[in-house]
Order: sequence, then C-alpha cells, then structure tokens
Amino acid sequence: MRKPADMFDRDREWAALTRFATDDQPGATLGVVSGRRRQGKSFLLEALCQEAGGFYFSAQEATDAESLALIGNALTRHLDPTAPFTPSDWPTVVDVLLRIGRDRPVPVVIDEFPYLARANPALPSIIQAAYAPRRPERTTSRTRLLLCGSAMSFMGGLLSGNAPLRGRASLDLPVNTLDYRLAAGFWELTDPRLALLVHAVVGGTPAYRTEMIRYDAPRDLDDFDDWVVRAILSPGSPMFLEARYLLAEEPDLRDGALYHSVLAAIAEGNSGRGGIAGHVGRKSNELSHPLTVLEDAGLIARESDAFRSNRTDFRIKEPLLTFYHAMMRPFWPQLMRATATDRIWRSAGQRFIGNVVGPHFERVCRDWTLHFAEDRFGGWPSEVTAGTVNDPAGRTTHEVDVAAVGHADGGRPPLLAIGEVKWGQVMGEGHLQRLLRIRDLVGRNDRYDTSRTRLLCYSGAGFTDDLVRAAGRGEVDLVGLDDLYG
Repeated sequence: MRKPADMFDRDREWAALTRFATDDQPGATLGVVSGRRRQGKSFLLEALCQEAGGFYFSAQEATDAESLALIGNALTRHLDPTAPFTPSDWPTVVDVLLRIGRDRPVPVVIDEFPYLARANPALPSIIQAAYAPRRPERTTSRTRLLLCGSAMSFMGGLLSGNAPLRGRASLDLPVNTLDYRLAAGFWELTDPRLALLVHAVVGGTPAYRTEMIRYDAPRDLDDFDDWVVRAILSPGSPMFLEARYLLAEEPDLRDGALYHSVLAAIAEGNSGRGGIAGHVGRKSNELSHPLTVLEDAGLIARESDAFRSNRTDFRIKEPLLTFYHAMMRPFWPQLMRATATDRIWRSAGQRFIGNVVGPHFERVCRDWTLHFAEDRFGGWPSEVTAGTVNDPAGRTTHEVDVAAVGHADGGRPPLLAIGEVKWGQVMGEGHLQRLLRIRDLVGRNDRYDTSRTRLLCYSGAGFTDDLVRAAGRGEVDLVGLDDLYG
C-alpha cells in the first residue's frame, strides 16, 4: 500500500499497519495503536483508511449516549444506508463494524478509544465478547479493528494481565517520538550542534514543528537564543503551556502538584529515589505510586545502575518536560508577564547547559551507543546505561556516563565499553586516565568480563592533541557530534 508522500519516516509503523489492514485471512482481527499525543498516530490511521477505503472514527469527551449517537452518525455517512443508523448499545455498534469487513479486509479505526471506555468501562469486555473465537459474526468478517489512544497508562493496561482484551489482539503498535537523528532530519537541521540543542528543548515530537510553531526553526546557531525566546518562552506560543498539558492529558495523574514536583526533582539532578524524596518532601516508600504512574505514562524511564544492582535511577523521557522544569517553572511569574523574557533566558545560560543540555547530551550518547555503534564493539550491546563505581582505595566513587553491556552467552556478560561525556569541555589525557582507573576497578570483581572493554570519550567541544594521538594508538575511541549524527 502506498505510503503518503507527506508522511515523514514512520516506515516501520506504516508497514505494520498495512500488513495488518490487508491481511486476507478469514476472521476479524484486533489491533492496538498507542503513543503520546502529537506523535502522528491519527495522521497514520487516517491515511491508512483513506488508502484502503476504511472507516475512521475519532471519539470525543462525551457521555456514553452522545458517543453512541456520534458513532452512529459517522457510520451512517460511511455506509449510506436507506435509514440513519441510531444504535442503542455498543454490542450493536461492534457488530456493524464487523459487518463492514464481510467482503474484503478493511481497516476500521476507533481513535481516542480511552474517551469511550471512560464513559462506558464495559466497552473492552463488549469487544472481547464480540471477538469470541467461534462467534459467526467474527469468523465471517475480515474487519481489521484498530483501537487507538494517547492515555498511555490506560492503553498500556488494555492488553495486560487480566484485562478483557488480553490475547485478542494481533497487533500492538507503539508510535514513539522521533529519535534524535530523525528529529534533525524532520526539522531540516544539518548543523549537529544546533540539532542537538533544538532536540534538548523540544525532543522528537513531530507536531511541535508542524502544528505548534508552524515550521519556525532556528536558522543557525546565532538564531537559537532568539528562537527559544519567540517559539518556546513566549506566552503567545502554543509551546508555552505544552509541558503542563502533557501531565493534564493523563487521567491517572490526579495530583498534579506532586507529579510536577517529582519531575522537578529529577530535572534538578536528583535521579535516585532518595534524592527525589528529599526534594519533594516525602518518604521514599511514598513515591512508589507516583513514579510508577509517571513511568506508565511514558514520561520517565527507570534505569538500573550498571555497577550497583540495588540502585535505580529515574530519567525524564520527554526533553520538553526537563526544559520546562529547569528553565521555565523557576521563573514562571516573570515569564507570564513577558516583559523580561530575553533577559531571563540570557542570564540562565549556565543553568541551561548544566541542567538541560549536559544531561541530554549524555542521554543521546547512550542512545548512539545502543543503536548506532555496533561497529565499534563488534556486536550489539544488550543494555546501555550509566553507573557508579566504588573506589575504596581512593575513598570515593566514580560516575560512569556510558556503560555498554553485551550478551552473556552463558558466562559473565562482557562490559563492551565505558565512556565519559562532556558537552562544553575539550577532553584530554586526564579523562583517559580516569577511564583506565574505572576499568581496572570494575575488572577486580566477577560481575563483568572486562578483557575487551573499550574506552570512549564523547565530547561536544573536541579533544586535545594528546587524546587524538592516543586514539590513533587504539587506546581510546573518540566520539564527537559528527559521529553522533553521521
């Protein structure tokens, strides 16, 4: 099936949807499409229905009775029956959806499904009953029903555990944000430094460029500061309140103040449970629920320490949330008045580098190591994370920004690489000596095989001549911005 010419990338998602929608096997099938708002889910599904002659319905926040009337009107327009279709219950609606696919495979999309399920919690069970394996209405249909939603906590539970639809779906497709390389292409940024700075602010959400700021991108590095002021920090921009809306859109995030405080703690560098608890003013055991809810909503990620099995760190997944909590929330009253926005931004330059760009650069370096650097290690890492190494002799600890662990294959897992990341610092021989010391400390225990551990220096500012010569001797690998975006 032809992919629309105006669709950027999404080749994997389009291929999965077209395979599902054109499956010619008998029997109705069910699929689930999920992802945070503004990732292009509706664009994908509407395009699919247009190409395949399918039925698309986008639910609204409404009562159950109004929702039934709305989908009845949509089906009347699509089917053009002799009399309007006025359903009295959802089992009738689902059976009509199944009848759409009597003659051929046809995609049928219910977008924003959580709105319907919130108004009628029995709806997943109704669909489960309609999809009973030997039910004639299902076996004689080739309807390819797709349920789509942006409430990540709800959609994540739709097929899990004892949920009614568990085992019924033959497609479970997440539509994620664009990775940092794809985001650079989407924003048409060829300067890797500018691309990383923009990604540190707005991440890889497509609609932020298209719908929210109408293709306003920084022209070059000199325009970056002005772009942040006019496109992100201006109260007249839709992006100004977007970070707050990200939390408001999740129905499970009821105590907004608590969740914003947790995110602010992480944005301030408190990645451990204890540090978050101290910032928020709660006990550590009282944070299990809010951390789990934020994780289920796709807003934070839980990462294990590469060298301490009992330590877990939390990272914010959406760059805009980090930017908001580090750069906007502390100055919110002044930004709301929009009288000193430019001065606030200029004066907070070091805060932007230290709290936003530096941590974001580390995350991008880990993403590159996990997804794009297999040629450096002779194989794919199974996990790339950060870690902390104890140094008893020195009575200190060493933070490791990048630790790439390979597949165990029956023995000790190989530690493929350890790396240090510096955004604004030219890296030199001292950084290499530190990595050598860390590799030696890790090699003294039996957790990892360090016989082939590579040392990596990642820098956004460059490397000294001594370090370049060391790289030429094979002692260290140097990774710059051109490598990350190569």
